[in-house]
Amino acid sequence: MKEFWDERYAAEEYVYGKEANLFLRAQLAELKPGKALFPAEGEGRNAVHAATLGWDVSAFDISESAKIKAGRLAQEKGVSIDYRVGTLDHLDFEDNSFDLIVLIFAHFPTNLRRDIHQQLLKLLKPGGMVILEAFSKKHLQFNSKNPKAGGPKEVSMLFSQSELKEDFKSLSQLVFEEKELFLEEGAYHVGQSAVIRFLGKK
Repeated sequence: MKEFWDERYAAEEYVYGKEANLFLRAQLAELKPGKALFPAEGEGRNAVHAATLGWDVSAFDISESAKIKAGRLAQEKGVSIDYRVGTLDHLDFEDNSFDLIVLIFAHFPTNLRRDIHQQLLKLLKPGGMVILEAFSKKHLQFNSKNPKAGGPKEVSMLFSQSELKEDFKSLSQLVFEEKELFLEEGAYHVGQSAVIRFLGKK
């Protein structure tokens, strides 16, 4: 997986664009800035946007190429972010230290997903929020016909509401919806898509 993402992010262009995810933008507009963590953050579009709004941002990904691109984008926007390369279990984040955790198309292998989500919840302060948008299992009907729609091709790596409800059952659900929409995020999220959107509070 690391080699796959290093190769994808090595491209000169920002393969998912430079603009933040629309659902994230809408939710951040309603929140007071604090300390935020962006797992599986890729080229940094979402983390950098949060930093421009005054958030103290940490992010991580397994790809060194991703970190380079994120650093470049942060410099372009005149902000700084703490971006680390590695997996969550090897990174030194403190429990109860974040006001916000943002998971935008952060699709982890099915055998690791629930454990990673539980580890992330430990990092969240009481009263902290989780913002998530990810492809639902119904997305296979779109990316099987249109590769540019993006997202995992394995149904096990796509999400269902029941899985996420179980993973985040300790949170109060403020937004929890499954919907179809047209994505336009760079070269790899283009077309009709099926997503789940979630906003929860610890």
